[in-house]
Amino acid sequence: MATPIIAPSILSADFSKLGDEVRAVSNADWIHVDIMDGHFVPNLSFGPGITATVDKITDQPLDVHLMIENPEKWVDQYIDAGADCIIFHVEATDDHVGLADHIRSKGVRAGFSLRPGTPIEPYLGDLAHFDEVLIMSVEPGFGGQSFMPEQLEKVRTLRGLIDDNGLDTVIEIDGGISEQTIALAAEAGCDAYVAGSAVYGQDDPAAAVDALRRLATR
Repeated sequence: MATPIIAPSILSADFSKLGDEVRAVSNADWIHVDIMDGHFVPNLSFGPGITATVDKITDQPLDVHLMIENPEKWVDQYIDAGADCIIFHVEATDDHVGLADHIRSKGVRAGFSLRPGTPIEPYLGDLAHFDEVLIMSVEPGFGGQSFMPEQLEKVRTLRGLIDDNGLDTVIEIDGGISEQTIALAAEAGCDAYVAGSAVYGQDDPAAAVDALRRLATR
């Protein structure tokens, strides 16, 4: 099994010292960038400007999660800002396959995510168009929520289908990931793990990344 991918979310970082916060997790595999528009989700975060700033700070891949309406209007701005993977919500677009194909045509990985209440089954036939699937184990929009273990059923479904068909689509999980929950997600079949307060809420974020990676190794 490949080494687990740990992706700290800068949404939980101290933005008054963003450069230091990103460099503090230089041992992480990816940097997760949460984009919220105040419409698709009730919270508002930041946009392509901060994304481009983070891209200048680090060579780590930027895993950009668009929790926004009409993502097709904005993806090119995030591609230009340095995104290495763009994840959009299937609930926010009428053409998830077309949007994924557009993103990939720009040399950027494409992923989709879905709210906890959205079933995975309608999208299983489209996995070949995607490099990544992000399973939300909390309601998107706010950090610090409790992990929803019932969402792991989606992970198990994806894992079986991906393995049976020889796909290399990465299964990522986001929401309530901590030292107490990450092993459950790993056992269900996740490859990548977004962690906010479990990294940036600790005295030593780099050590927290290492600890999460150890616990997710299966």
